[in-house]
Amino acid sequence: MKTSTKILLITTILLFVPNAYLTKYLIAAVVPTGNGFILNFTPLAWTSLAFQVVWNILFTILFFRFLKTQRLSNVIFLSVLPLTIAYGAFMVYITAVKTMEGKLAASVRTTLNIATETKAYNNYLWAGLATLVYLVALFLIIIFSCRPLSKVENAARRLGDGRMRYDDFKIGGGKQFKEIENSFNKINYNYKEKENKLRQTNLEAQKFIPKQFFKFLGKNSIAELELGNQVKKSATTLFCDLKSATNISRSLSLEENFNYINSYLKVVAPLIRRFDGFIDKYLGDGVLSVFSKPQDAIECAHAILRAIDVKNKSQKELPAIDARISINTGEIIFGIVGDEERKSPTIISDVVNLASKMEEINLYIGTKLLISKASLNELPQNYDFDYRYTGALSLDDGTQIPLFESLNYYPKTKKEKLKKLKNKFEAGVRAYNERDYKAAKETFSYVLHYVSDDRPSFVYFNKASEKLKEAA
Repeated sequence: MKTSTKILLITTILLFVPNAYLTKYLIAAVVPTGNGFILNFTPLAWTSLAFQVVWNILFTILFFRFLKTQRLSNVIFLSVLPLTIAYGAFMVYITAVKTMEGKLAASVRTTLNIATETKAYNNYLWAGLATLVYLVALFLIIIFSCRPLSKVENAARRLGDGRMRYDDFKIGGGKQFKEIENSFNKINYNYKEKENKLRQTNLEAQKFIPKQFFKFLGKNSIAELELGNQVKKSATTLFCDLKSATNISRSLSLEENFNYINSYLKVVAPLIRRFDGFIDKYLGDGVLSVFSKPQDAIECAHAILRAIDVKNKSQKELPAIDARISINTGEIIFGIVGDEERKSPTIISDVVNLASKMEEINLYIGTKLLISKASLNELPQNYDFDYRYTGALSLDDGTQIPLFESLNYYPKTKKEKLKKLKNKFEAGVRAYNERDYKAAKETFSYVLHYVSDDRPSFVYFNKASEKLKEAA
């Protein structure tokens, strides 16, 4: 019991005795005359009235607090009981007052205009009015008592629809509804806990399964992934190989090895995400990532190469990393492989295999960024991009895949020189492919005369020279 309730109870009990004693003065102040009532209030009568008002207010407050501790059925019964008793007593009196004797009965008849004739029915009119008042009061009591039921219904509906998971339920009413309110809030709390855990699981899962992978599969969370889920889409792969990392790692301790590799991966990974790509897998000292648009992959590749150059300069105590990137576009299957005990998202496509073979060409001719013709074909017409043809990759089935080197990575001065020599360089590549090694050697010698540090031209020049020696 609350302290305020205890104080109210004690005060009400203490006021009961003087109130009961003074009630006779209040009754005596209302004097029946046979023709009505005369009010003759003395100081004690006014005091009694004041006590009556205070005591009834306190008793009503206590009564309502008592009702809040009861179940709904008890609340309705205890609320209706006093009203019903009063209504019954009034009906009995108003029916009998017509034939009753005495000044009090006569005064009541005069006040209510009830005639004593046999065929007079004024008392029934008063009975009908009392019945109407009783029904209205009864209706209001039931509406007030059952008002929390509508809140329960609304809360249950919203909770079922998942629209109240971040608010506490306020129902009000008696003890029974308080228990329902507590139960709803427990359910609500469990909802929030489960949602938080699921959200946390998804956040953790995104560290292993990128959210773009869910998007490709048309799923919202890791819980929705099922073995065998797959979808075929056109996408662009970016394969980034951090050359020399393996050789350097052999001279480092395990801890230094991890720190060394991660220091570069921490540069690469955020850039991939920044350009709307996602990492499909880490390959030790390399990264395989996927992009929806080839222009995003190309811009990302340029950013990676520049960032690694900056990283190399800031980490002079360790050998520099030589990053090489290959980009290809084509149909890719995004899917979930494994078994029920171990599921793993992955991409499957010849595009991926081709990207790794392109990486071998990248290393062979000394380029930094190679792009397949399939990727160039998907670029927007207004995309500002400078490149040059560096040869073709021959597949086992005899297919030739034209490859192009990006010139945008190079410093501005060197880039402008290479752009002017683009046609000359590409003519040398075609001459080499057509086995006209003499023309190829002369062409690449011409390019090297203006750009002596052009690695692809140097490689082609040496290869053409070797072929000429072998033919001599």
